[in-house]
Amino acid sequence: MLVEVALFVAGLAALVFGADRAVTAAAEVARFYGVSAFFIGVTLISVGTSVPEMTTSIYAATYGAGDLVVGNIVGSETSQITLAIGIVALISPIVAERRDVMIYGGAMTLAMIIMLLTLEDGVIQRSEGFLMMLAYVNFVYTLYTNEGGEEIAEEVVEEEETPERGLPRVVFGLVLVVVGGQVMVTNGIELARLVGISEYLIGLLTGLGTTAPEVVVAGIAAREGQEGISVGAILGSNITDPVFSLGVGALVADVVVTDLGTVTTSGVYMLAVSVAVLALFYWRRGIDRRAALLCIGLYLPTFVVL
Repeated sequence: MLVEVALFVAGLAALVFGADRAVTAAAEVARFYGVSAFFIGVTLISVGTSVPEMTTSIYAATYGAGDLVVGNIVGSETSQITLAIGIVALISPIVAERRDVMIYGGAMTLAMIIMLLTLEDGVIQRSEGFLMMLAYVNFVYTLYTNEGGEEIAEEVVEEEETPERGLPRVVFGLVLVVVGGQVMVTNGIELARLVGISEYLIGLLTGLGTTAPEVVVAGIAAREGQEGISVGAILGSNITDPVFSLGVGALVADVVVTDLGTVTTSGVYMLAVSVAVLALFYWRRGIDRRAALLCIGLYLPTFVVL
């Protein structure tokens, strides 16, 4: 069992690190070719930050591990909206415009509702996955009209990078993503079988793991006094994951959930805490340190509601 645990953790680490390297390098190369920061923000970064979830979704759907697919999405969503925001705000309070909270928060809430509705019968078919991806495209259009892509890109892209230096990093990152995702999912399934726990719980833990790097990066930026950690950057992948990442997996193979009761309960909790945090964002025009403690506290019951 120790071998499976070690391989699971190693696969997760390779998946997350590779995705981060690939997305950052691709964005820097795009800047070298004169692609606007706005376009980079609404395409490469908005989608790219969810590469770990998309990869997990594809592999898990291929292996028929629907519970792991959904668990990964729910775990990632819940930890980002509570734990990630809380930790970052403890280091440096987050300031947000109410208009941005309405746009990004509304899109995130709608994405979660769409996911829960499609899971109502325990199966996400290919046609539903395709429609979920179309819903995400509609969000990108909304973001386009809101002109929020530029600020998101500025928080990720530090400098322009020549193709000679950037493209090898993109390829290296993608190789890590492919290998790490396969190792993580196969050993996650085997680990659930050996320990006797559900694949859904493994998925929840995976979701927490894929969120950890984002927490670290945002926390370092806040500690160094870098302002401008926007609502779009914080909530962006929370909009991508429920519809686009899950939809990608459903396109590969129908996502079948065996423990629908547990999925529904934790999914509803995910939606409830998301609405609560968004209400704090809107009411207080951001998250201060006192509200940050509340956000972190909202994450603690995540595994209790299973």
